[in-house]
Amino acid sequence: MGDFTHFNQAGEAWMVDISEKVDTKREAIASGMISMSDECYEKIKEGTMKKGDVLGVARIAGIMGAKKTSELIPLCHTIPITKIEIDFHFLGNGKIEARCCAKTTGKTGIEMEALTGVSVALLTIYDMCKAIDRGMEIGSIHLMKKSGGKSGIWEREK
Repeated sequence: MGDFTHFNQAGEAWMVDISEKVDTKREAIASGMISMSDECYEKIKEGTMKKGDVLGVARIAGIMGAKKTSELIPLCHTIPITKIEIDFHFLGNGKIEARCCAKTTGKTGIEMEALTGVSVALLTIYDMCKAIDRGMEIGSIHLMKKSGGKSGIWEREK
């Protein structure tokens, strides 16, 4: 089945055997964005949303989501996460960027945890703000950088 590691020779889905791999320090940074109305954007920025601290709650939700990645994505390994950090950036024009940095020392990468952390953080913003703007749009979720393991450093071209 080509270079797809989650399929065996018969094309069946399987969990990759990482038992022979060497532990290395690994890090992944993922990013995503949510677009919203100016009213909603300003309420989040000013901290005046009725439900409270939107970005504080989204940060905690993103961390919790990253920790649950192996329960959500069927073929992900459970890995010992050593750090999850989620930051938000107000980009103007009703856009907020979320970034998740995830770290581990282990036999497999932590990219899925970073991507899950960003996704859950953005979904939480939507949930907390939907009374003001149901037309919010979540997108541009992608891996920005990863390091560690046999393949070393990979960074998205700008």
